[in-house]
Amino acid sequence: MRIGNVRGRPWLVTGTERGVDIHESSGGRLGQGFAELYDNWEQVVQWADSVRDEGVPFDHAQLGPPSPHPRQVFAVGLNYFDHVEEAGLAIPQEPSVFTKYVSSFAGAESTVELPQGSVDWEVEVVVIIARTARRVAARDAWTYVAGLTVGQDLSERGLQLTGAPAQYSLGKSFAGFGPTGPYLVSCDEFSDPGDLEMGCLVNGEPVQKARTSGMIFPIDVLIEKLSQVTTLYPGDVIFTGTCAGVGAVRTPPRFLSPGDELVSCVEGIGSIRQRFVAAAAEGGSA
Repeated sequence: MRIGNVRGRPWLVTGTERGVDIHESSGGRLGQGFAELYDNWEQVVQWADSVRDEGVPFDHAQLGPPSPHPRQVFAVGLNYFDHVEEAGLAIPQEPSVFTKYVSSFAGAESTVELPQGSVDWEVEVVVIIARTARRVAARDAWTYVAGLTVGQDLSERGLQLTGAPAQYSLGKSFAGFGPTGPYLVSCDEFSDPGDLEMGCLVNGEPVQKARTSGMIFPIDVLIEKLSQVTTLYPGDVIFTGTCAGVGAVRTPPRFLSPGDELVSCVEGIGSIRQRFVAAAAEGGSA
């Protein structure tokens, strides 16, 4: 099953850029918004199995984030062995967890204004939670997952590393710094949802490529560890970390500039595309 955010409403994707509005197609039985979608996930799954409508076309550029207003957003740093190695750091013994503020969210295709500083790319697989999870064991964790989507944990490295402790959440939460999409893809569509190829390209040049089996803390373990501390709610979002290939550790370092195009993809899900422009000049006082 694939779910798309088409002009702010949940759609069931039935073909290539075709789908049905879930609320309308269900005769109003299922909610118009994403909070209702995830709060009633089991009913959505049962209904989707019965849909035979081929649907109507939609524009890929209209796709918003598959969970646009989660109650909680978790992000994990240093969660790939190759990324830890390229950074010259020790392998963490526990997940390094921060957040990205929801105001940074964007959809499958977006234009991002670059703030002052050094903006870097980080392709990630993003998890969306299907049902309330509290003290979940890793062996059961996948049953709490609605699906996976593609994400970018865009990061302004200067602000991110300012101070002690550093400002991870702020440095990763400028407007447009949390794009996800194009779809939520349910786990039963993958032969192994824990081993997917992901990567990203800057202006057509590959800069990251890895498999999610290279995670230090796999998705099921992340859910176990997070849920031992806090309750996960339907629609919550987890950015699971990035692999080697970020710009900050290159020689010389490489960062995003106005005019650049970033394409991020995950096997079996699709791709998202961001274009970068210079920040608009702030208006003066009246």
